[in-house]
Amino acid sequence: MNNAKALQILLDAPGIIPMPGVFDPVSTRLAERAGFKAAFMSGFMVAAARIGMPDTGLISYAEMLDQGRNLVDAVSIPVIGDGDTGWGNAINIKRTVKGYAAAGLACVMLEDQLAPKRCGHTQGKQVVGRAEANIRFRAAVDAREEVRAAGGDILIMARTDANATHGLEEAMERCRQFRTIGVDITFLEAPKTVDEMKRYCDEVEGPKMANMVEQGKTPFLTPGELEAIGYKIAIWPAAIMLAAIKGMEVEMARLARGEVGEDGKKTFLELQDLVGFPAYYQAEKDYFVEDLDEAAE
Repeated sequence: MNNAKALQILLDAPGIIPMPGVFDPVSTRLAERAGFKAAFMSGFMVAAARIGMPDTGLISYAEMLDQGRNLVDAVSIPVIGDGDTGWGNAINIKRTVKGYAAAGLACVMLEDQLAPKRCGHTQGKQVVGRAEANIRFRAAVDAREEVRAAGGDILIMARTDANATHGLEEAMERCRQFRTIGVDITFLEAPKTVDEMKRYCDEVEGPKMANMVEQGKTPFLTPGELEAIGYKIAIWPAAIMLAAIKGMEVEMARLARGEVGEDGKKTFLELQDLVGFPAYYQAEKDYFVEDLDEAAE
């Protein structure tokens, strides 16, 4: 079963789909081990982890594609990939969709921001006009159908940031039109109140995603609360990175003081297991040749 189909099965099943924000193969594998049925590759977190720069369109298509491929290869659960604005016009968007599909990502999230885009919970966002936004998603849907005709698959998530610039009514209307075009999931970014979240879920049909950012612009709710409102997917894109940074700072401060210790950390054996050393050792045994000279003959 391909990853897009696996994600579609989750979308069709009862209940909300909670997803942590992941940014490298280790965080993605930890998500799978924790029991999550899917994960979200956050552009903010990949930009932070890979190039140490803000989520303002600085990370490239090639870098995100490479990172996404590595995440997919590390796990068996579907991964949604952040595709930003698609890195250009409608033709670029089609290339982005096809590239993400070839990398094995289950879904690509694309948005209607004006380049350079930025995190939905930061300042200075601007969006393209509704007509251009519709063209973007028409191109994405066309690319999805071309992928399917060639034997592959990928889902399309349409994100709008129009709530910040034009208000809730315009943002919801964009989501409705994106659904008419044929996207699989909509994502109205940064509703400011629970009432706005409820209106979006009540007035726009189809699967919808909520974005839970600590200290962000949207009320920070639990999976159960979000499901009751009407969301199908809930992501916590920053939670894992924030926890990891805190842990690294604590350990670096201890080392800087000249202290060492094993308490409060995973063991080195656990790390070896996480990255696959036991499987590697077994493969060495499976392909071991006792006499290399004899094998060469």
